[in-house]
Amino acid sequence: MIGNIIYINDNEAHIAIPQGTPIATNMMNLYILFEDDKKKILGEIQDISKDIIKVQFLGEIVDDHFVGGVIRKPTLSAKIRIINNEEMSLIVGKNDVDRFLLGVSPLYDDYPITVGINSFFSNHIAILGNTGSGKSYGVARLVQNVFANPNYLPYKANFFIFDAYGEYHNAFKDISKINPNYNFKIYTTNYSQNFGNYIKIPLWLLDTDDIALLLSATNHSQLPIIERALKIVSVFSQNSEAALKYKNHLIAKAIMNILYTNQTTTSKRNDVFSIVNNCSTPDFNLETPVRGVGYTRKFRDCFMIDSAGNFSESVLMTEYVSSFIDDSLEQDETIKPGYFTLVDLENALNFTLISEGLLNNPKLYNEAVTLKVRAHSLVVGEYAKFFEVGSYMTLENYVASLVSLDNNRKAQIVNFNLEEVDDTFAKFITKVFTKMLFTFTKSLKDRASIPFHIFLEEAHRYVQNDNDKVLFGYNIFERVAKEGRKYGLILNLISQRPVELSETVISQVSNFLIFKLNHPSDVDYVRKILPNISDEIVEKQKTLQPGTCVGFGKAFKVPMIIKMPLPNPTPYSSNCDVFNRWSK
Repeated sequence: MIGNIIYINDNEAHIAIPQGTPIATNMMNLYILFEDDKKKILGEIQDISKDIIKVQFLGEIVDDHFVGGVIRKPTLSAKIRIINNEEMSLIVGKNDVDRFLLGVSPLYDDYPITVGINSFFSNHIAILGNTGSGKSYGVARLVQNVFANPNYLPYKANFFIFDAYGEYHNAFKDISKINPNYNFKIYTTNYSQNFGNYIKIPLWLLDTDDIALLLSATNHSQLPIIERALKIVSVFSQNSEAALKYKNHLIAKAIMNILYTNQTTTSKRNDVFSIVNNCSTPDFNLETPVRGVGYTRKFRDCFMIDSAGNFSESVLMTEYVSSFIDDSLEQDETIKPGYFTLVDLENALNFTLISEGLLNNPKLYNEAVTLKVRAHSLVVGEYAKFFEVGSYMTLENYVASLVSLDNNRKAQIVNFNLEEVDDTFAKFITKVFTKMLFTFTKSLKDRASIPFHIFLEEAHRYVQNDNDKVLFGYNIFERVAKEGRKYGLILNLISQRPVELSETVISQVSNFLIFKLNHPSDVDYVRKILPNISDEIVEKQKTLQPGTCVGFGKAFKVPMIIKMPLPNPTPYSSNCDVFNRWSK
């Protein structure tokens, strides 16, 4: 017996401490039971004073099952005691095959805390905490524990970790030592590393919105330009007879459009030559023979300017070009995107800008030139190597290649090291891969048959209230947050600045591991944005030690303080050893 109830309301009870009874201050946050009339009401000690213990009601134990929430209240004469180990297991879970070890309870002599695999990993997760609070160690331990369960073989798991600092390679590189069926694969942006695969993104798997992100488009007027360029590059990447006819049609129509503009003859010639230089065929290049009646001219010679300022062979040239125009080809949907390079995309964009007269349009000039400059900067810049894919592959084959190893082995953990690219390009990478996986999982005939878990380290850099919804009408992370669970695509957000995260995304998160947060804005944000978080949980996290978190959500029957054991091996996330570095 701890004492007697002297006060009860809907949420808590006050217990009077008998005079002269020593009460240990380390009883804070312990679970206690109120027993009477065949009721077992569970509560948690929230406050201890000299003669009063305040207890918050958490739920009821009915037929050896814990039920969250309290309708029936204990009577004033209820017996009060600290819960035993069997009752504790009803709250923190038993070590069953469908559960995995999350951590231990520092309040109950490191009693193991397990959570259901489905209740935890079938829902979006947020792992929040300051730098140094133990987030990275917690993530590493979390994933290691999944594969350390001797009673369960998650061979078909797909954990995609987008690693902002290259921290996790050390934590997972030896995962096969647990079981030879487990494998780790790393993709990296760091070309100075002597291990891993380089990130390679097939351009033909990107749609208009993806290319707009790649080129940092900001205006709606730029989207039709990109859409037209993608259609052109899709045609020009093919070598079939039908594709050749379509190419000639596009080039011919573009040339005729140029010839009927109000530009000077010289400008027209320059634009026509730019068209055939960017996208040429055997029928349209500068050396193509153009036959007249009894004579032949090279295509370039048809654009010689006479003394009157006109093209000397305008009639011959017009007849030749017009013969390739066939507007019925515009309705041809049989030509699908094929392999193309970044240079091909730039050429198609330039073709679009010239053929549509956009560089001569005062209203669209700035938007057009911006796309042109950014495309060229990408082609000649250091990020071009990330699009150098050797051969064509479908989305299904590409996703399969991401998790495939030699000898038909499969990687359960795939790490994407983003440390060598800036935040803008890193955001592009995370959004594009998330969208590809969303498209892939939606296309599966057996819904949610291949689950994917996307871990986003420093998620506040990517999952933001940015311009996507204005430009495209959606944000891919928000779409996945709302719809991804039913297709088996789950977000795991790791962040030290929750205030910078998209409110829509965080509102769809069902499970939380909150390490210590100090910044008032972040603490207030967590309190306001999460309807199922109490002030008690907010206060608990403020006093946590590194490596200790508050866990709550669908996977937890009650909010719990969880100590995460150190991962083995650890990620590269510790502070610099200044003392030794200075002295060596």
